[in-house]
Parts: sequence; C-alpha cells; structure tokens
Amino acid sequence: MKNLVIVESPAKAKTIEKYLGKEFHVLSSVGHIRSIVKKTKDGTPPIDVANDFFAVYEVDPEKKKVISELKKNVKAVGKDNVWLATDEDREGEAIAWHLCKVLDLPIETTKRIVFHEITKDAITTAIKNPRTVDMNLVQAQQARQILDRLVGFELSPVVWQKVPGGKSAGRVQSPAVRLLVEREREIMKFAGSSQFKVTAIFIHDNQEFKAELNQKFDSEAAAHEFLNSLKPATFTVSDISKTPGTRNPAAPFTTSTLQQEANAKLGFSSKATMASAQRLYQDGKITYMRTDSVNLSGQAIASATDFIKRLYGPDYSTVRKFKTKSASAQEAHEAIRPTDITRETVTSNEYDQKLYDLIRRRTLASQMSAAKLEKTTVTICIEGADAALPEVEAVKRSSKAGASAERSRSISSGDTSEKSTPAKNSAAYLVFEAKGEVITFDGFLRVYGGGKDEILPKLHSGDTLETHDITARQTFARPPARYTEGSLVKKLEDLGIGRPSTYATIIDTVQTRGYVEKGDSEGQPRDVIVLSYNGEEVSRDVVQEKTGSTRGKLIPTPSGELIADFLTDHFTQIVDYDFTANVETEFDKIAAANLAKSAMLNGFYTPFHKLIEQSGGIDRSKVGANREVGIDPKSGKPILARFGRFGPMLQLGATDDEDKPRFAPLPKGAKIETVTLEQALEMFKLPRVVGQTEDGQDIKANIGRFGPYIQVGKLFVSIKPEDPHTITLETARELYAAKLQAEAEKNIADFGDGVKVLNGRFGPYITDGTKNAKIPKDIDPKTITHEQALELLKAAPAKPARRGRTSAKSKTAAKKSTTRKKS
Repeated sequence: MKNLVIVESPAKAKTIEKYLGKEFHVLSSVGHIRSIVKKTKDGTPPIDVANDFFAVYEVDPEKKKVISELKKNVKAVGKDNVWLATDEDREGEAIAWHLCKVLDLPIETTKRIVFHEITKDAITTAIKNPRTVDMNLVQAQQARQILDRLVGFELSPVVWQKVPGGKSAGRVQSPAVRLLVEREREIMKFAGSSQFKVTAIFIHDNQEFKAELNQKFDSEAAAHEFLNSLKPATFTVSDISKTPGTRNPAAPFTTSTLQQEANAKLGFSSKATMASAQRLYQDGKITYMRTDSVNLSGQAIASATDFIKRLYGPDYSTVRKFKTKSASAQEAHEAIRPTDITRETVTSNEYDQKLYDLIRRRTLASQMSAAKLEKTTVTICIEGADAALPEVEAVKRSSKAGASAERSRSISSGDTSEKSTPAKNSAAYLVFEAKGEVITFDGFLRVYGGGKDEILPKLHSGDTLETHDITARQTFARPPARYTEGSLVKKLEDLGIGRPSTYATIIDTVQTRGYVEKGDSEGQPRDVIVLSYNGEEVSRDVVQEKTGSTRGKLIPTPSGELIADFLTDHFTQIVDYDFTANVETEFDKIAAANLAKSAMLNGFYTPFHKLIEQSGGIDRSKVGANREVGIDPKSGKPILARFGRFGPMLQLGATDDEDKPRFAPLPKGAKIETVTLEQALEMFKLPRVVGQTEDGQDIKANIGRFGPYIQVGKLFVSIKPEDPHTITLETARELYAAKLQAEAEKNIADFGDGVKVLNGRFGPYITDGTKNAKIPKDIDPKTITHEQALELLKAAPAKPARRGRTSAKSKTAAKKSTTRKKS
C-alpha cells in the first residue's frame, strides 16, 4: 500500500478500492467527524461573534476510534500520499477540510478528488485530475452551519420560555411550517360555490360517447330550465376539428424532482427517497444524488442514444440537452442517472429497485422522441330547442363558448376540419363538445408511460345524434390542496428556500418537532343535486359523495400554528420567504468567492440578535389564542380554549379562582377557534366511570396527553382507537386484563434494591431507575445474578439529561472574547 484514499461512506470504500488496485487503501470517515462544541472548557462562547464568528470544533465522541485508525494509516503512507475523496457537495468539502485539520494534513497541497459516480472510469479519471480543498465551498458550508447554530442556540430558549408547548425553532424549517399553516388557513377560509355541469351521452352507430356543454349554470333553476328546453331539440354535429399535438419528455432528475416524482408515483417520503438513492449511489448504480443540475454528460447521452436505437429503433431517439432553470445550479454536476443505462435490475431491495427503475426510465425518456398525438374536438349543436334557450339566466359563459361559436360560423383559410353552419333557430352559443385524443406515435411514452387513447366514434359534419341521458350535476369549487412532501419540496424550490441537500431534512425535522403531521383524512359526506333528462321529462335526485378525502398530506399541528404566528409577530425575518431565499443566495456567493463569510453572517446576526435581546418584553400570557367558549351551566364558571404546555386544551374556571381550574383536551379534530360549548361540556364529563373490575375496582375512562385511556387504581391502559365516552365495560375489562398480563411478563427479575431485569420494547434490559443496561445476546436474562446486573449497570452510560429551561439571555452566543488561534 502506497496511497490512502479517505471517503465518507464505508459502503463505497470496498468498491473504490477494487477499482484502484493494490497501490491504494480506501478507508471511511463515516460522515462528519467534527461538530461545533456545545460548551467550551474555558466558558467562552462556541461561536465568537466578535472574532469574525470563529467557531470552536471538537471531534465527535463516536468518531474517536475512526480518527485513530485514520491517523495510523496516514502515518504509514505519509501525508503526501493521502487523497481526500469525500462527496462533491459543500458538506463533502467541509468534511475534507476537517480531515485536514484533525489528521494534520496541509490544506494547500493535500490531494482532493471528486467523482459523480462510482465506476472504474470515473474513479481513475478523478485520480488523474486531483485538486486541493476548495476553501470557498468550505466557507459557504461553515456559514450555513454557524448561522443555523446561532439561530437555534438563541431563538430556541425564547420559544421554550414564551410559547406554550414550544420546542425549538430553525432558520429554514420555520418558513416551511409557515407555508403549511398559511395553506391550512386558506382551506379553512375557503367559501366554496357550486355550479351545474351538463353532460350528455350520445349514440352514433351503436357507439356511446360523452360530451359536455360548453357552459355551466350557477343555479339549479337555470340548469332545470335548460334541460326542459331540450324536449323539442335535435343534436347535430356542426364541427369536427382535428389538430396534431406533441408531448415532450421531462428533464432527467434533480434531487428536488426525484423527491417529487417518487412521492407522487411510489408514495415515498423525501427521507426514504434520499436514503434509497444514497444506497444506490454507494453501490455504484446511480450518479450522485444531491444535485440541482439537469445536465447529462456526453458519454451518458451517447450510451442512452445507442441503447434506445438498438431496442426501439432510430425513430425513437432524439438527443436532448436540458438547461437548468435554477440560477444557483452547478452545471458541472450531472443530473441523477444510472451509471449503466442497459442494466435493468440492480438490487434485491424492493424499494431501491423501484427508485432505480424510476430514475432509469426518466433518463431514457429524456433522450427519446416526443409522443405525437391527434386531438379531436367534436362540436354538437342544439337545434330546434326552445327559443328562450339563449336567454337562460345565470349562465356562466366560459372562454370556450366564444371559440366554439366562432368555429361553427367561420372556416379559416386552409383548415380541413369539417364544419356545418348551425340553423337559424339554433342556440349558437350553447353547444356540446366531445374531446378525443389518439396517440399516433408513442415516443418516450413507450418507456415512461402516461399515454392513453380517448377514442371517439367515426363522425361527419351534419350527422344527427341520438341521446338517452343528459344530466346536470352539481359541482363544487375545490379549496387549495394540502401539501404533500413532493409538492412542498417543489414550493420550497420555487421560493429559493433550501438546497438539494436540505429538502429531506427540512421535511423530516418539522415532523419530528411535532409542528407538522403527515395524515390521512376520510373526508365528509356531501349532498349533490343531479338533474336528469331522459328525452321526455326532467327528474331530480340527491346523491351523496365523499369530499375532502386525502392521503399522506402534511397538516400543521396546533403547536405548528402557534410557533408560526409567534415567529411572524416577533421574528419576521426568520419566516420571511424572500429573506430566507436571499440568505441561500448569499451562501452561493460565498461559494463563488463573491462574498466574505463574516460580512454575510454579520448582516444577518446583528438585527437578529437585537430582536433576541428585546424578546424579554414579550408577554407569554398573550402568545396564542385564548378564547372563551361559553359558561358551564352547572358551575357558572367560564370555559376557555387555550394553549397549554402540551398543546391546545380546555380550561374550566379562571386561573386565579379559589378552586383550581379543571382541564381537558380538545375534542378530536377541533381547534381553539372552532370548538363549541357543547363539545367542551362533553369533554368535561370525563373521567367517566365505565364500571368495575371483577374484584370491584372502578374503571375510569378519560383522555390524556397521549390519547384515550382507562385507569384502574394506579394502572393506566391505552384504549386507542376506542372512544372514552362510549367504550363498553366488556371491552374495558379485556384491555385491563391484557395490560395486567403484559405487566406480569415485563418483570423478569427483581433484586429488591431497585435493580430489576425487565422486558422492554427493544428486548430485555437491566435498570436501577437511573441507568439502563443492555443484556448481551449470549446471556439468558432469566439467569442473570445480582452481581452480574450490577456489573452491567456500572459499565452502562448514564441516561442523557433532559433539556433544561434556561433563559434566552444566558444562552446568547454573542459574547465578547479574546482572539483565538484558528483551528
């Protein structure tokens, strides 16, 4: 071994070593190796604002063995023979810099290599073209890391103090929460209107096809009048318009579009998509998965073109070069593509294979010919209808109406469409339109799918049509849709918030913090009026349809709404979309050597820190809604809906009353702004005595922080999905018995001094109440002695301390300190 190559991931180390041969040894840093310290030994701030935002780093405890191994190997080969092959983004560049610092490698001369894919050609090309660590990229990564640390370090204590149930706040996550909150409120405020859409089933040569009236009616009366007017009418084809069309393939995947499409087509979350893509990249199956470029290399285009021609023929091949719209995109990078386009199956992992197949088909499609279509529009005139037809009131004329009428009255020069001038007594502006689409050449759709013929029967101008069913169905305007993970990624990208490496983290973090939930909605039943004309009379029916059903949508929690409002009111810049996007642009400028890191950080931090200093004047009692729902008829006390430590709740009685107030959670689905007195009174009927256990103890049903439960003495039993208002005694007894059985099986051994052997969620363990210890797999938990238990507890790490609530002022990182030697 003469050379040492250091990569980020152990998964790709062996593959790269195989490509490089015996002269190279490949080891992994296993990701990041250093972080900004949480607390310095001398009490000075981890980030010295007064000293150009100098940050103090420390080796992560779990990486000390990794560093020791790397140091030993660096010493063996010599510093001149070390190659840093961390990932090709800013995070990877920063890891390379940290490796230089920790391993005492000269930044100015240590060889740095990058590659977009893990293939032999890519690796050997990288070895032939080394460079040094790009300090501009390192500075950009440090600016992001320092800024995010300062915001979290200073703003989170304010949130803990001032926001009921507040957990923390982040620079990029907070605007994402605001987006979701604003969308939810748009939905809540949406006042839906209804119209009546008229459709007809026509028959020609024993073939049925559907057509729609080119206008909608705003009222049931207008729709009814229209259908009544059709009794003497006949229906004639007046225009057949055929126009060619094309459908072009989309560009190859960027990180953002991959997350969007995987969410839409495969149901993958952003986090799952990136984890799967990471595995495929490390296995050498796809190119680097964090990219905002749609560019393909010349070699990749040539390989795809050759494969398409061989498999489908030359007509299916069209070389395309896509241009990235994002101003910050790095065109030197490539889009996400397979490393070998001919390879169909790459893994036995079902999820990874599905994602690979999606990437492969998208890449192939991007180099294929457009699909060719023939679109047909058949216009059907209503002849001999009631003369009052054109005068029907409350008709909402669409822009299509004028176009259809114009087509029925004139023939453009060179237009080969069949036309027929409507009769004098026809309703020229009220026509039915039937649309068909036929794929004449499938092109890229052959690989990517999505094409479907909509065939109309063979018709000619002047044909008279029969109809056996014309209906006017009530339709409702739809509120804005809730975001999915994919659509939120697109919105963030459109606003310039975040970058390819951060989208998945943003979405995961807002859910982890409890500000957003991914949920399903079963929807609500709604009455729909349907008017039907059968050729003789108009009938009226009311049918039910379910509306508002959703799957996998992102919904802000009450805590999310509260934190978004708090930040909007008191820290506007943190949730301002333009401001957040501008910060991303400034990171890009640092990376391009067009802006100094300290200048950028100072421009953000100075006004931000001033707001932190002023935050002491924020009145916690005025944060969040505090609404009086009504008066309890029994006690005469007010019932309030407000935020508590664990979220929204109901309060019976005032805080300063002689008797302590009672508390209850909000009913499921209710909000502080909408909960009714009737709903609140139902909640205060809890706890409810369901009955007694077989030995005579009361069984009480209630709702707590973690949902519905029953209580027997000091034992609590979750009853999800049962309702505490309606749970039966039989069910309650069954759940209680099951809990007793589980508790009995939980205790494996009790040594009498607080030391116990228990069964837990993740298997048997030992505890003394302050520390937990894992039990080695080769030891039977039932045979552990007291002495063995004490030894295992002694070797076990202490439980991490719970987060304290320290004042925002004491957490401030902006302290003066003397200049340090940079490291």
